[in-house]
Amino acid sequence: MEWISSLFTGTSFAVLGAALAVIFAGMGSSKGVGLAGEAGTGILTEDPTKFGKVLLLQALPGTQGIYGLLVAFLILFSNGAVLDGTLPLVQGVAYFFAALPTAIVGYYSAIRQGRVAAAAMNIVAKKPDDAMKGVISAGLVETYAVLALLISVLVIFGVGSMAA
Repeated sequence: MEWISSLFTGTSFAVLGAALAVIFAGMGSSKGVGLAGEAGTGILTEDPTKFGKVLLLQALPGTQGIYGLLVAFLILFSNGAVLDGTLPLVQGVAYFFAALPTAIVGYYSAIRQGRVAAAAMNIVAKKPDDAMKGVISAGLVETYAVLALLISVLVIFGVGSMAA
């Protein structure tokens, strides 16, 4: 039974939070980029000169995965105690909860952003000069991923300044 209690350490909670941020934000990004890519591929078969505009729309949902990776790095490297296994339980749990906004909002917003980007591919196909309207629409979804990243980063910095 001692091995079970060794699983519930500050380090294990912090690492779990970091992993969840990468996993969920990455899953959402891959889904969103895939949705936009499926829509964009049809356009490129008809007119390969629209590649740059299609690529921009397809790349937008990928940023949430980057945010998840950033949160994981901040958790793992903001406090040396995370990597050496001496992180107090309360700080580890706080790091775990700090990762959740980016993990959850990143997952859902990347998929939604991919859907908006896929719909915006119609603008690229029919009125290529108005493609930035689609980018702006997809960018509005990004706002919530950025807000989630902001709260995650603020909490991580707050946890790092907690007294052990």
